[in-house]
Amino acid sequence: MKINLKLILCGVAMLLSSVAFAIIPQPQSLKSVEGEFVVKPSTVIAFNCDELRPLAVYMLDYLAVKRVVKQAPADNFISVELQSGFDAEAYRLTISEKGVRIVAGDYGGAFCGVQTLLQMMPSRVYTKQMKLPVKVACCEVEDAPQFAYRGFMLDVARTWVTTENVKRYIDWLAYHKINRLHWHLSDDQGWRVEIKSHRELTEQGGFRGGSSPVPPMYGKWHERYGGYYSQSEIREIVEYARVRNIEVIPEIDLPGHSWAFASVHPEILCGYPYDKAHVSGGLDTRNVFCATKESNYELLNEVLAEVCALFPSEYIHIGGDEVSLSQWKRCPDCSAYLKRHGYTDAHKLEDYFIERIDQILKKYGKRPAVWNEGINGGGLDKSTRVHGWSNMKECRKVLEAGYSTIFMPAEYFYFDMRQSRREVGSNWSNIFDVKHTYSFDFAKHGFSAEQVAQVEGFEGAFWSEIALSQGGDRSTDYLEYMTFPRVCAVAELGWGKHGSDWENFYARLHGNHYDRMSAMGINYRLMPPTVKYVDGALVATTDDGAAIYYRQEDSDRFVRYSRPVKCAKPGEYLFRSEYGNAHSPQTAHSDHYKSIKPAFVLTSSIGSGREDGYKRVEEYRGRVTTARTCHDGDWFLFEFAEPVECRQMEFVTGYTHIAHRLFPTGYLEVSYDGEKFEQGASLVDGCAKVVKPLAPIKAVRIVSTTHRNSTTGVVINPPIIKPVL
Repeated sequence: MKINLKLILCGVAMLLSSVAFAIIPQPQSLKSVEGEFVVKPSTVIAFNCDELRPLAVYMLDYLAVKRVVKQAPADNFISVELQSGFDAEAYRLTISEKGVRIVAGDYGGAFCGVQTLLQMMPSRVYTKQMKLPVKVACCEVEDAPQFAYRGFMLDVARTWVTTENVKRYIDWLAYHKINRLHWHLSDDQGWRVEIKSHRELTEQGGFRGGSSPVPPMYGKWHERYGGYYSQSEIREIVEYARVRNIEVIPEIDLPGHSWAFASVHPEILCGYPYDKAHVSGGLDTRNVFCATKESNYELLNEVLAEVCALFPSEYIHIGGDEVSLSQWKRCPDCSAYLKRHGYTDAHKLEDYFIERIDQILKKYGKRPAVWNEGINGGGLDKSTRVHGWSNMKECRKVLEAGYSTIFMPAEYFYFDMRQSRREVGSNWSNIFDVKHTYSFDFAKHGFSAEQVAQVEGFEGAFWSEIALSQGGDRSTDYLEYMTFPRVCAVAELGWGKHGSDWENFYARLHGNHYDRMSAMGINYRLMPPTVKYVDGALVATTDDGAAIYYRQEDSDRFVRYSRPVKCAKPGEYLFRSEYGNAHSPQTAHSDHYKSIKPAFVLTSSIGSGREDGYKRVEEYRGRVTTARTCHDGDWFLFEFAEPVECRQMEFVTGYTHIAHRLFPTGYLEVSYDGEKFEQGASLVDGCAKVVKPLAPIKAVRIVSTTHRNSTTGVVINPPIIKPVL
C-alpha cells in the first residue's frame, strides 16, 4: 500500500490547529498562517450588501469598535461579504495582518464565519465587555456543514421559560452554529401562545393550579404557576433568532397531549361518559381531541391561522405522539368512522386527523412536522417531516418508510436523561453524558448510505417536566446543566466530525471551550472527579483542570481539596469539581452508596393497583401504583420485622426521576417501638428522609396532606436504607 506522507502530515497539522484554536464545532479545514491581526477601537466592521447589515450590527455587541461601513478599507477591518459559488452556510474566513474577511454565499454562512472568528478571540468576548486591542492569530478557514438541520427542542410547556431566558438560550445555540429552535409551546400542562381569537387559551390554559382549570403538576402544587408569550413577544423572539441564523419552528402538540386545551375547552373531547373520574378525585384526565368532531377542525383552523401568521418557518410541528387510542376506541363517533371505512387499526384515525390539520396548514402556506408515531397508520404524506425520537428501531422505521427525518433518538439526544446513575434526571431511555452523545455514528448502528441521505440533521431535546421540581424559580440553571456541554456534541455531529475523535473533542472542550461557556454565562456540567481510597486516605482527581471540593455527609459546607483526605470511613465524604460557572455532580467512594434491605410489610389506606398488592415493593423489586389518587390523610405504613439500625432512610412517593404520581405534600412519622409515632420530616415533592435516627427504627408512616395529585394513582417505591458506617 502506498502511503501519502504529505496527506498524513496535513491531517496531523489540521488536528493540531483545531486543538490549538479549540473551535467547536470543528471546521472542515483550518490552516495556521504566520502573523496576527490586531483588533483596535479604530477597526471598522464592513459589509458589502444590505442583507448583512444586521450581522454587522450584531458584531458591535461583542467588539468594542465604533464604526460600521458599507465597504471594507485597505486595512484595519473585519469584513463580511456575500459572493456566489458557496453552498448553504458555507464560508471562507481569512485572517491576515491587514484585516479579517468572511465570505459566504448566504447570511447563514456569514453568520457561521463570525462565530468561528469569535471563538478565536479571548473568551471574554462573550461577556460583551472585551477591552481592545486584542490580537487574533492569522489563519485560513474553509468550512461548511455536513447537515442542513442542526436543532434543539426546548419544552416551555411543562416549565415556563421567560422571554429573556429564551433569548439567552438562543444566543448560546447560535454560538455553536445550531440553526433550528424547535419550540414546544403546548402540552398537557400548559398553552403558551397568545391566540387573540381565543384569549382563554393563555389566560386560563397558560397557567396551572390556583384559579386555573388546568390542575397543578410537577411542582408548585398550591399556587397558580405559569406564563405565556404575547404575539408581540413571539415576533420579537423570532426576529432575535433570525438575526442569529436560527429558524424557530413552533410545536402545537396534537391530537394528544392536549389536557391544558381540554381543561379550557372540554367540548373537544370524545363524547362518551367518563367513568374513571373517581380514581382521579373528580378530574377528567382525557387529553385527546376527538378525531370526528367537525367543530374541532373549525376551532383548530382559527388557532393555527394565528400560529402560522406568527412564524415564518415553512414547518409547523403538530405532534402526533403518544396518542391514547383507547379514548378514540371508546368514542361512538370515532368507532363508527373506523367501521364505516373498514379499518381495524385506530391509527387510521390519527392519519385522518393529521390529514385534516395538513389541509389547514397548506391554506396558510405551511407544511407539517410530526413525531415518529405519526407514521404508524401508514397513510402520512411523504412531504411531512418526521422527528425520530422513540429509539433507534423507530428511527430506522421512519427512514425505511422514505420520510425526510430529523434524527434524535432518546438514548443519545434526549438531554433530560440523567447523565450518570446517581444524578437527577429521567432514566426511561438511557443514562448518558456528553461522551455518549458525541460517540454516535450511523455506520456503527448499521444505517445504509441511502438511509443517511434522508437524514436532514440532528436535534437535541430537553423535556422540562423535572426542571420545576429541581430548580424552582431558578429552573433555568437545571436546563443549562442538563444540556451543556451535550449541545456542543450535537453541534459537532451536525456540522461534521471531520475525523475528530472523543479525545480531540474533549481536549478542545476543556482546553478553551469551558472558558467560553463560562463567559457566555452557562451553568454547564463537568465530568465528576475520580475518587479512590488508598492507604487510609481518599484521593480525588480530575482530567480537565477543574478545582476539587469535598464535604462530609452531614455538612453542606464544601472545602477546597488540596491533598488526600485521611479518614477511617471513606463513605462519609462527597466530592465535586468546579470551574467557572460549572460544577460536576457529587461523587463518593462506593461505601457511601451501600444500602441494606431489611424485611418489612407495607400497608396503605389506598388499595394497590396490582393483584399481588405491595409485594413488589416489599421484595425491593420495584415500584407499585395505587388504584386511585391520594386524599388528605391517606398513608403508607412500613413495618419492619426487626428494628433497623441505620444512618439514613429515604422514602419516595411518585416516580424516582420526576415529581409525578406522588403525595404532593405530607410528612413522615417515625416509630422506634412500632406503637408510638413521632412526626418527622416534611415531604418535598413526595420525598423525605430520616437522617441519623435516635434509635433503631421499627416503623415509618408517610402521610398525605393533599387532596389528589392530578393523576389516577400514587407510586410508592422501596425505601433506600443506608447502613451505619
